[in-house]
Amino acid sequence: MTGESPNPAKEEAGTGLKKITRLGLEASKDTDLPEWYTQVITKSEMIDYYDISGCYILRPWSYCIWDRIRTFLAGHFKKLGVKDGYFPIFVSKAVLEREKTHIADFAPEVAWVTHSGSSELAEHIAIRPTSETAMYPAYARWIQSHRDLPYKLNQWNNVVRWEFKQPQPFLRTREFLVFESDLYARVYEELLAIPVIKGRKTEKEKFAGGDYTTTVEAYIPASGRAIQGATSHHLGQNFSKMFEIVYDDPDTQEKAYVYQNSWGITTRTIGVMVLVHGDDRGLVLPPRVAEVQAIVVPCGITANSSQEDRSNLIASCKALVEELLAAGIRAEGDYRDNYSPGWKFNHWELKGVPIRVELGPKDMARGEIVAVRRLTGEKITYKRTSAPNELVDLLERTHEEMFARAVKDRDARLSIVTQWKDFTEALERKHILLAPFCGEIPCEDNIKKDSARTDDDATTDVRAPAMGAKSLCIPFEPPRQLANTDVCIHPDCKNKPKFITLFGRSY
Repeated sequence: MTGESPNPAKEEAGTGLKKITRLGLEASKDTDLPEWYTQVITKSEMIDYYDISGCYILRPWSYCIWDRIRTFLAGHFKKLGVKDGYFPIFVSKAVLEREKTHIADFAPEVAWVTHSGSSELAEHIAIRPTSETAMYPAYARWIQSHRDLPYKLNQWNNVVRWEFKQPQPFLRTREFLVFESDLYARVYEELLAIPVIKGRKTEKEKFAGGDYTTTVEAYIPASGRAIQGATSHHLGQNFSKMFEIVYDDPDTQEKAYVYQNSWGITTRTIGVMVLVHGDDRGLVLPPRVAEVQAIVVPCGITANSSQEDRSNLIASCKALVEELLAAGIRAEGDYRDNYSPGWKFNHWELKGVPIRVELGPKDMARGEIVAVRRLTGEKITYKRTSAPNELVDLLERTHEEMFARAVKDRDARLSIVTQWKDFTEALERKHILLAPFCGEIPCEDNIKKDSARTDDDATTDVRAPAMGAKSLCIPFEPPRQLANTDVCIHPDCKNKPKFITLFGRSY
């Protein structure tokens, strides 16, 4: 489908006339990614804007994807013995200040409730920027004995961080949906067809207040930036000491502080999916999260068609939808009579439905259907009797092809470097980089500062992001082991490298 106009002319059935639609995108992913992204998520009916900056309405077309992610994880939670609960969104100032060190990173972004009506509250109340302060005072009451452990709790909730950076729907919003869990790589790879690199955050990038943080990192080829997909935190005893979460140790008969961990994944997943798979015709939805996997569109009705012909076609389309549903395919029919088939084709392409099924009188007479793949534009004719099972296989193949394409695009822009010159040059080519690194915070600060593009860098693409490279993770599966001859990637660093680290520009 590449090279075609995003606003193609469609032929009106039976008239030979061309009708130009305004459904399509008016920006290209390659040349104007921010505008393309805005148009995709609004025209596909994923997002609508709200009258508070940085807050957005999740429309059903996007919320259904979040719901499928949540359903996938919920099934695995039950197997692990995790229970659901919910904590209030408000946090008292006194409790928030008990973890001043941890909350320091969030302090500029904390939103406060200061008034009730026209009266100022005696104590201002924070809207939680993260959940620890809301949860752990209760843990201190609930956990008394070793018999109360392990305590496994999940919550589906909202978090508010009043960021002053440029908000972007899904990617960087002031309010977002979050829940505490694991299994994140499987969400990206098995549901969203997006490869991720699993690893541990450096000391500089770990979660404030935790012992260490693990992460899954995705890559957006169109921008040359990585994006943190989801994180898990080993908190050690930091919070249990802060909130006096203790239990009776059965061996020592003394009070002991619990060890804790926490996890979080957000609706950012949807934005990553849009950026990785979308094209100049709109969304390209991975089949496993698409609310509609196959849309049936009646075709071939002309001005000379009788009412009986129309009725028979619609009845056949509805029967076909039922056949697809019976095969386990999420299918719908588009029977709107105020839009032409061509308009409907554009509409469902923009919304990213994996398969469009066309059915007309001639197809009915031959006992066939025509399937059009959103991913490739390929048209395939199937016998009506075998179509449901064939389409089940096609949906599965589509997921595999989307994942393979994303892996290929990512790996083509993944460089292994040992020299600073190669590091900066690859960064300007929109690559993410694997390099030896000492792990020290001052060195990491220097890498970010010295790899930033300045106004004097006349040789770089003006559309490339200018920020320096940050550490993304220390991969659990490095490309190779460190050699004795390796040196830290920053040329001024005299420390011995400790690990191969993934660097890149990031959202």
